[in-house]
Amino acid sequence: MAKVERALISVSDKTGIVEFARELSQLRIEIISTGGTAKALKDAGLRVTDVSEYTKSPEMLGGRLKTLHPKIHGGLLWRRDNPQDERDIKTNQIKSIDMVVVNLYPFEQTVSKHDVEFDEAIENIDIGGPTMLRAASKNFRDVIVIVDPADYGKIVQELRTQNGEAGYDTKFYLAKKVFSHTARYDTLISNYLARFGQTGDVFQPYLNQSYLKVTDLRYGENPHQKAALYKEPLYNGLSLVEANILQGKEMSYNNYLDSAAALDLVKEFKGPAAAIIKHNNPCGVATADAIESAYVKAFEADPVSAFGGVIALNRDVNQATAKEILKLFVEIIIAPGFDPDALKLLGEKPNIRLLALDISQNCAGFDIRKIQGGLLVQEKDTGMIEDFKSLKVVTKRKPAADELAGLEFAWKICKHMKSNAIIYTSRDTALGIGAGQTSRVDSAKLAAMKAANFNISLKGSVVASDAFFPARDGIDVIAKAGATAVVQPGGSIKDNDVIAAADEYNMAMVFTGMRHFKH
Repeated sequence: MAKVERALISVSDKTGIVEFARELSQLRIEIISTGGTAKALKDAGLRVTDVSEYTKSPEMLGGRLKTLHPKIHGGLLWRRDNPQDERDIKTNQIKSIDMVVVNLYPFEQTVSKHDVEFDEAIENIDIGGPTMLRAASKNFRDVIVIVDPADYGKIVQELRTQNGEAGYDTKFYLAKKVFSHTARYDTLISNYLARFGQTGDVFQPYLNQSYLKVTDLRYGENPHQKAALYKEPLYNGLSLVEANILQGKEMSYNNYLDSAAALDLVKEFKGPAAAIIKHNNPCGVATADAIESAYVKAFEADPVSAFGGVIALNRDVNQATAKEILKLFVEIIIAPGFDPDALKLLGEKPNIRLLALDISQNCAGFDIRKIQGGLLVQEKDTGMIEDFKSLKVVTKRKPAADELAGLEFAWKICKHMKSNAIIYTSRDTALGIGAGQTSRVDSAKLAAMKAANFNISLKGSVVASDAFFPARDGIDVIAKAGATAVVQPGGSIKDNDVIAAADEYNMAMVFTGMRHFKH
């Protein structure tokens, strides 16, 4: 280790920099600085040497070229225990730079602005800063490198107590922090530029990601698993991470998963709609003329499973809806907003998490899942049938108007159920839900059984299946339960048998040609 004699400071974020530089000056450390940073330090009465004075080379190219100079990088990179390096710097009259304090041009903040111009974004790509950071971090044994103002106090303390030096562990910690920082910076630039230009590839050769940690979570899916929440940068879509949490306990890992599923489902509907999610599957869904009616109908589909569930509404929560919800223990309510009277009422149950979120935005990006040694990446399933009247009717009987409306409603829900998925509905209410079974016929039986448990009649109901029926046995089950119409993708080698079975029961069947597996 060597005593710090000279520090180079060049920061965009000037939080705490004057106070830190004053501490360095009191330790008799020479300060070199650039542009706005130098001015801020001089205005505070500190003695500062401008970089251009230090290098004997003027700033040029409109400020693009300031610190890219052998006197800067030689001073950072030379190894203090290497005789050849020492001869090189003496020959070239280069002085040691023992500390670098740099944070970068605000690229992320710049491109996060809705009205940012491309040229403005380009000018906020830092060149000299990352170069100095990387050079100093490579030579971390001899150079202290600071990129985060939060570390100023720690470094001052070490310099004071260790005769102007910092320990190896501290320097190594700072260097690792820098490389994470510059990697994220380059990723943000790469992902921003990827939006422009012509490309035929949906998926680029490299998937660069850089998520910012928001908080640790209490635990993961289970108490023995650690978990954290990260935020996606430069995200221009519906963001659950940025929901306004109005009250309630801290969100858990499972809370976020179920909330995401609830949001995806309730967004399918234009009219007032309510969705209740339990363990990432819907257990109640309904639409109505008023949001309180939609919630009541959704709850009645499976009041047992709704206990401890997550509720998503696509309209503001009013007092009437709040009163109905408070009859049940729930974990989370997500809505665009909450009326003052509803907030007052729900405030009597302070543990209920209330999330206000503008759900009108669409989800952006890809679906990404980790597997052993890699990632699976796919486009989001935004597919939906725009005009159900145009679907192919494969049975002798066509669906009546009410049946067709019900089929469209059911199809929107089964898209968000774990496969295999079978759902019985009316034209606006889920009646029986069977999800996540390894056999489609078992899903059909499960959905009918759950409806029977709550004395819900399936007579005259309609059914949606997320994938084709592999045999007629599923049709036999839903017909026996009382369904009169079914929507499914089609495509089985036994489609003719399935269609014939539907005709036997005078059931209407339409094919979508679109599958909605959700694993």
